[in-house]
Amino acid sequence: MKNQTLKLGIVMIGATGIFAACNDNGGDSETSDTINVVATIAQIGEPLEQIGGDLVEVETIMGPGVDPHLYEATQQDIQLLQNADVIFYNGLNLEAQLSDVFENVDTNALAVGEAVDTGDRLEDEEEAGMDDPHIWFDVNLWTQALDSAVERLKEMAPEHAETFDENKEAYFAELDELHTYSVETLAQIPSEQRILVTAHDAFQYFGQMNDMEVVGLQGLSTEAEAGIADIQSTIDTIVEKNVPAVFVESSVNDSSIQAVIQGAQEAGLSVELGGTLFSDAMGEAGTDEGTYIGMYRHNVDTIHDALMQE
Repeated sequence: MKNQTLKLGIVMIGATGIFAACNDNGGDSETSDTINVVATIAQIGEPLEQIGGDLVEVETIMGPGVDPHLYEATQQDIQLLQNADVIFYNGLNLEAQLSDVFENVDTNALAVGEAVDTGDRLEDEEEAGMDDPHIWFDVNLWTQALDSAVERLKEMAPEHAETFDENKEAYFAELDELHTYSVETLAQIPSEQRILVTAHDAFQYFGQMNDMEVVGLQGLSTEAEAGIADIQSTIDTIVEKNVPAVFVESSVNDSSIQAVIQGAQEAGLSVELGGTLFSDAMGEAGTDEGTYIGMYRHNVDTIHDALMQE
């Protein structure tokens, strides 16, 4: 992946020429009623595929295992963005390395995370005034974000507004079921065992929705690696609270979590690796975990099975 990316400064130096070339290529939207959508993350792109159906063609830049906090644009990404009819990204500093790219791309763009009511957003526990961008882990709040995207699609194709609304309501009904499933499943875990320890602080919305205490080794962003003090603090917490399992994430290096497990064992507590959770990236396309609903259910089931004790 590193060999395929360009440093942002290099990207922006050549951006004018690249954008001009992309404009010369043109897009299919001029000869088709299909709306060409580019999403940064699959948590946005896959639901919009369900809601848009044949009326949209969705391409997602960041695939399985990709960390959006660190991702840098490629020339191919810039071409996709420039040729899109509309770009949907999370915002709230999630795609931090792409901010200059969004500003320089002459395309309709919307930060869906920023459409969520400010009073509903969580704050970075370590940096006052900084919003937590991982809103998709609260299913109800994520409907606000997706709704803003659907409204933009309706503005672009008002003749299909009724279809977009019908598809959205059907999909949101599935999200209501997902919300109920998640809360009821995780409520089966005794309250004193409902402690979620992960590689970075992506699960605060998840914890709030499901009444779980969440401990993340790294902060909201993965740009800075967890230090010795972070690891020791996490070890102290899980030993004190007798946490039976901790979790790695598909898009985050697992070395810090492995250090926590080893440290807890040295302190006399047997801690298991509870499994891999999807946080900033979803699973492979074509699998259950490659859908927003399937990814979320995977996380719920994995956490439930690991934290339940007989």
